[in-house]
Amino acid sequence: MKEWLRSIPAVHELQNHGEFIHLLNESQLDHSQLTKQLKNTLEQIRDSIINDQWQGAIPGTTQFIDELFITLKVKVIKQFSYTIEKVINATGTILHTNLGRARLSENAIRHVVETAHNYSNLEYKLNEGERGSRHSHVEALLREITGAEAAMVVNNNASAVYLVLRALAKNKEVIVSRGQLVEIGGSFRISSIMEESGATLKEVGTTNKTHLYDYENSVSAETAIVMKVHTSNFKVVGFTKSVETEELIDLTKRLEAVVFYEDLGSGALYDFRKHGIGEEPVVKEVIEMGADVVTFSGDKLLGGPQAGIIAGKKEVIDRLKKHQLARVVRVDKMTLAALEGTLIDYARSETAMRNIPTIRDLLVSLNELDERSKAFVTRLLQRTNSFQAKVLQDASQVGGGTMPDVLLPTMVIALKHESLSAEQLARKLRTESKPAIIARIQKDECLLDLRTVTPDEEDILLEALLNVNPS
Repeated sequence: MKEWLRSIPAVHELQNHGEFIHLLNESQLDHSQLTKQLKNTLEQIRDSIINDQWQGAIPGTTQFIDELFITLKVKVIKQFSYTIEKVINATGTILHTNLGRARLSENAIRHVVETAHNYSNLEYKLNEGERGSRHSHVEALLREITGAEAAMVVNNNASAVYLVLRALAKNKEVIVSRGQLVEIGGSFRISSIMEESGATLKEVGTTNKTHLYDYENSVSAETAIVMKVHTSNFKVVGFTKSVETEELIDLTKRLEAVVFYEDLGSGALYDFRKHGIGEEPVVKEVIEMGADVVTFSGDKLLGGPQAGIIAGKKEVIDRLKKHQLARVVRVDKMTLAALEGTLIDYARSETAMRNIPTIRDLLVSLNELDERSKAFVTRLLQRTNSFQAKVLQDASQVGGGTMPDVLLPTMVIALKHESLSAEQLARKLRTESKPAIIARIQKDECLLDLRTVTPDEEDILLEALLNVNPS
């Protein structure tokens, strides 16, 4: 061991080696940065030798030097590689939270790139030559699409909920049905957000049943908001009763200085119900009923970037815009560009809405998925004998905490490899393919759902399967 440790070349000797100089030029690191990485690599080798874990070449040999610089290069590449990387989502789950939820449309992507690449009129009025507001860029579109008098955008829907409660109900009461005190993910709960906002939660009804009289009997001089939370991430079935939005709006209209606020969560601007998909309320309908303010997400059913959208009566939205927290939770230019690019498709026509991947993937027909899946299997089996493949009917999930009771009929490609288990095949697709491919496992089969795979990605997926290394 001591002989091996003494045989490790000194740092100054390795710094003069041609491979070090080549890596210095290739990596664009300065001398001290690469030297630090070299020292760390040597330290790890010494620790391995001392702990009798070293499995590389004998120190001091030419092979050892070669392995050392290969290791150093890998470390440098890893340090300066992006950790957020493209993956191919072959699970069929459209709004897969772990995989980034909604994919942006081509219009939105182009607008983000252009906005990021250049200066922009983010807070500048070109005609007047004076400072403007970043709220203005998407507000007109949101008014057009939702029918609201005014609108604003913050960084996510939890922020939107917090801002509304803080600005409109600090030190006041907010009445909410006990059955709507949802957890929205990551242990963030409506009740906890309300507590942090300074509002006082006043629960009414029971978990499964709440009546209008429960709200009426709870109203007091301290009531600021009657709040309804759309339970988009779970369903209560059986012996249940909830109060409809229209009834709560009528109630608040009879009361003085009480706001009706509905958190719509998933943010459906498109009516999926006419295709028999779910029961999500469309934002425009709730606004037309007379809601004072609504909030919803940008990156769920809306199909845009992560954002929280607040829409409603101008008087209410103006109060929110002027609140000090509005700056804390405001969005940047890239988010606004992505949202504007998405909303323009909504404002054009129903045909244009199909440009939005979330809508397109939700509405793709079973026949189209069947044809694509069968064509893919044919291409695969024509080029390899390593797989058994068949097309089966299955179901896709919407994902992202939306439409929890909706299963979309789909077609999946069920794969079996001649020498790999389903777990092993899925792991290889995930860890050895570039980009990584995320599949589903069901019993002893690896399932690919092309609902969430683009035609270009199908070619990548095919090549990845053909190049699977069984060892």
